[in-house]
Amino acid sequence: MVYCGTLGTIPVEVGGRPSERKEIEVGDWVVMCGGRIGKDGIHGATFSSEELRTESPAQAVQIGDPLTQRKLYEFILEARDTGLFRCITDNGAGGISCSFGEMGKYSGGCECELEGAPVKYEGLQPWEVLVSEAQERMTLAVQPEQRAAFEALAKQRDVEVAFMGTFNDSGYFTVKQEGMVVASLDMNFLYEDGCPTLDMPAVWKAPTVEAPVVPETADFSEVILALLSDLNLCSREYKSRMYDGEVKGLSVVKPFVGSQADVPSDATVLRVDYKSDRGAVLAEGINPWYSDIDTYAMTTSVIDEAVRRVIAVGGDLDRIAILDNFCWPDPVESEKTPDGAFKMAQLVRSCKALYDLTTLYKTPAVSGKDSCKNDSTRGGKKISIPPTLLISAVGQMVDVNQAVTMPFKAVDDMIYVIGETKAELGASSYYRWLAEQQGAAEAIGGQVPEVNGEQALSIYRAMNGATRQELLQSATTPTKGGLALALALATVGSGKGAEVDLSAISEGAVTALFSESNSRFLVSVKPDDAAVFESLFAGLPLILIGRVNAGEVLTIHGLATLDRETMRNRFKATLQGV
Repeated sequence: MVYCGTLGTIPVEVGGRPSERKEIEVGDWVVMCGGRIGKDGIHGATFSSEELRTESPAQAVQIGDPLTQRKLYEFILEARDTGLFRCITDNGAGGISCSFGEMGKYSGGCECELEGAPVKYEGLQPWEVLVSEAQERMTLAVQPEQRAAFEALAKQRDVEVAFMGTFNDSGYFTVKQEGMVVASLDMNFLYEDGCPTLDMPAVWKAPTVEAPVVPETADFSEVILALLSDLNLCSREYKSRMYDGEVKGLSVVKPFVGSQADVPSDATVLRVDYKSDRGAVLAEGINPWYSDIDTYAMTTSVIDEAVRRVIAVGGDLDRIAILDNFCWPDPVESEKTPDGAFKMAQLVRSCKALYDLTTLYKTPAVSGKDSCKNDSTRGGKKISIPPTLLISAVGQMVDVNQAVTMPFKAVDDMIYVIGETKAELGASSYYRWLAEQQGAAEAIGGQVPEVNGEQALSIYRAMNGATRQELLQSATTPTKGGLALALALATVGSGKGAEVDLSAISEGAVTALFSESNSRFLVSVKPDDAAVFESLFAGLPLILIGRVNAGEVLTIHGLATLDRETMRNRFKATLQGV
C-alpha cells in the first residue's frame, strides 16, 4: 500500500458565511470544470474494490495532467473569493454520477444533461460519461445570477467549464442524453434506504502466537546496529531527498533534522503563512505487526503514536485532529475467504478502539478512507496484507519558535525518560528480528503494547507545559525499536555523545532497551531547568537516565557501547541508492 495525504487551508468565512458550510438552492446550475472525460477513467473504483489478479490492469486510474490541474486550482480559488459559486465537491470515485447526485442531497434533487459534457473523443456511451473518473475535475453549484461572471473568469483563466443542468427539489437524480431520460433514481433510494445492509458475521478468538526465545546477551551493541539497518527501521532519506520538502519555504521542523539533517523527525511543523508564527503540525502512526496479536491494541497504539509525535515537537493537545486510513484484507466470509468472520472481528475491534481512544483524547477523525480488498491470488496461493491502520495527525502550535526537535543539543544536558516502560515486546521490532534470526518468522507473539489513556493525557499536558516554558532542549517519542533506537537516533543527530543508565527503567535489559510501550518520551533538559521541569511531572513516571557529553559514543551502562558514526552509517546504508 502507498499512502498519500495533503493539507490545505481555507478562510474561516467566504461571502460572510462559514466556509465549510455546503448549501445549494433550487435553480443553481450544476457545473463541471476542469479535465475532459474519457474511457480511461472508468475502472478506478471497481479496481480498488477487487482482488488483485495477474489479469488486473497495469493502469486502472487515469494519468493526471498537472497543467490542467494547476489552472483549475487557481481558477477555483479566485472564483471562491469573488463569490461565483455556492458549493463545491471533487469528482472522485464514480465521477459525476457521484458528485452530481451527492450535491443534489443539499437541495433535494438534480437534473443533468450529458450532451454538454466535455469529452476527449466521440463515441462514449452515456453510462461511460457518467461514471468515468477523469482527473482534474470539480463539480460546483453556481448561482444563476453569477453564470456570466463565472464563464468569463473561466475563459480568462483558460479553464473549461460545462453547465450541465440544475439542482432542484424533485427528490430524484435524473440524467438525460439529448433530452431523453437515460436514468432517474429516487434520492432516498440512492443515499438512504436503497443500499441493502450486509449481515457479515464477526467472530473474535484471540490468536495464540508464541514469542521467540530470548537468548542471554551480555552486549547489545550489534543488536542495536542490526535494528538500525532493518528494512522497516532504517533511513529512507535517499528516496525522500528526491522530493521537494521546501514547497513555499514554510517548513520549520523539517522531515529530517540534526547536525547533518539526516535523522527523521517525529513530526513536521509548517508555518500557516509567512506573516504568522502560528504553525501546523503533521505526524503519523502505523504498526501493522501488532495486528497479528490484537487489532484493538494495534489501533490504540497507532493513535497514541500519532498524537504523541505531535506533542513531541510542541503541538497543542487540545488542537489535534486525526485521519484514519484502513487498509484491510477482505473481511467477507466466502469460499475464497474462509476466515472472513475472524478478519471482520479484527475490523470491529479496531473500530471500537478508534472510538474509545479518539473520544477520550478528543481527537476527532475528520477524514479518512477504507480499502478492504487487499488480497491477491498468485500461483494458486492467496496473499493478504495484515490489517493495517494509518493514523495521520494534524495539530497546531501558537508559536513555531517553541518547536522542539529530536537530537540532543548541548553537553551536560540531562536526559530523562517520561512514561512507563513495561514488558510489552509482542510483535516488537526486537522480537521480529529475533524470530528472523531463529528462522521462525511467525513467532512474534507476546504482550503487545496497550494504552493507559488517562495517564497519557496527564503526561501530554505536562509536555505541553514544558514546551510553553521552553524547558525542553530535545524531545522524541520511542516507538519501533524502543528506547534503544530513540537513544541511537537522538545521539546520531546531535553530533555529540551520551552516557545513560537504564537500570531504573526496568528489571530486564531487553525490556528497558526494546519495549515499545506507549505514551513515552525521551527528552533532554538544561541542568539549570531540571528542578522546574521535574516539578511539572510531579506524580507522573519520570526517570533521569543520563547526560549528553562531548564524545563520539553512546554508552548504555552494562548493555551497549555505540560509536556515533557507525550508527549513522548502518542506519543510512540499507536503502542508500535504492
